[in-house]
Amino acid sequence: MKLEGGCYCGELRYKSEGEPMLKAQCHCRECQYISGGAPNLFVLMPPDGFSYTKGTPKKFMRNDLEGAVTREFCADCGTHIVTRRPGLPAVVLKVGTLDDPTVFGAAQIAIYTVDKQPFHQIPEGLPTFERLPPR
Repeated sequence: MKLEGGCYCGELRYKSEGEPMLKAQCHCRECQYISGGAPNLFVLMPPDGFSYTKGTPKKFMRNDLEGAVTREFCADCGTHIVTRRPGLPAVVLKVGTLDDPTVFGAAQIAIYTVDKQPFHQIPEGLPTFERLPPR
């Protein structure tokens, strides 16, 4: 599968090739900051198949958290493109940045529901995890 997308202003573009490893929604507090309050919809993609085709992302990692993730986003418009988590052999690609977000279909799981807000919606029957699912 080949996915393409970019940021809101068009200064940052990417392609991601390979089979999606997971489609999910995350309710963690950090994702709420990034999304503006909603759960964050993402697809895990193989890191070797991901590359920027236009522009260079700005990167941010908190230095006060153990195991902090690196977030990559457009320095001009602020659109969050991917997250890279230490030890995770995947790129956490944000669904809203896809040129065709309909290819996402639906989430397979909901994670970090421990931080779920009362206004967050989880589809009935979707497997949920208070944090990450067991490996």
